[in-house]
Amino acid sequence: MIEINPKYNHLRTWLEALPHTFSQTGEVIYDARNQIRRFEEGGLILCVKRFHQPHFLNRLIYSYFKRSKARRSYENGLYLLQHGVGTPEPIAYIEEKKWGFLGYSYLVTLQSRLTRLNREFTLNYTPELDATIRPLARFTAKMHDAGVLHYDYSPGNILWDYVDGVCQFEVIDINRMRVGRPVTMKEGAESLRRICAKSSFFVTFADEYAQYRHFNRAECEKWILYYRNRFWKNGKKARYDYE
Repeated sequence: MIEINPKYNHLRTWLEALPHTFSQTGEVIYDARNQIRRFEEGGLILCVKRFHQPHFLNRLIYSYFKRSKARRSYENGLYLLQHGVGTPEPIAYIEEKKWGFLGYSYLVTLQSRLTRLNREFTLNYTPELDATIRPLARFTAKMHDAGVLHYDYSPGNILWDYVDGVCQFEVIDINRMRVGRPVTMKEGAESLRRICAKSSFFVTFADEYAQYRHFNRAECEKWILYYRNRFWKNGKKARYDYE
């Protein structure tokens, strides 16, 4: 099974061969449960994420009852771009099946121009990063206004960089998200809980986020800090300087 973004139909021959060539070609840039490789094809730099083969029960579920992670990522990516939310452009998804059951699945996207991760607030923080808080808040608010709720909105899934002097963001790892339904203040606040930063980060974030979404600023800040503190101070995750 293969679905190709019509804009990239000229890559069909290469895409159809990908399940057979993936392991022998390209450059490995991530290798764990899933594997990501970088390819150059047709004058483009492409990223291909191969999702691991589901275990038996999940193989049954993903084969007959739920969309594969690759398909969800592809369709969510198209939705995001249609609503003006940054994410690497989806090119195709591919599903391998044997006897009707899902094996490996692949998501193919353009490689993002953005090279930095939101993890810098934890790992390599400098005061200059504070200038990115309000742009990130606006990006997040725009995403929520578009009816998108990312279930793993964490530092490793937020790309950013300056492009022509403008701070830009993209969201990745998008197979787990809800689309097409309004995002409430509390839902939006709770979705921020995985971001690692000091409380002052969230105070500034809440101010900008609330302005963009026409929420009460004090109430918005209260809920953002509540969910953030509950997540990071629950003992198992007590490894960050909250204050």
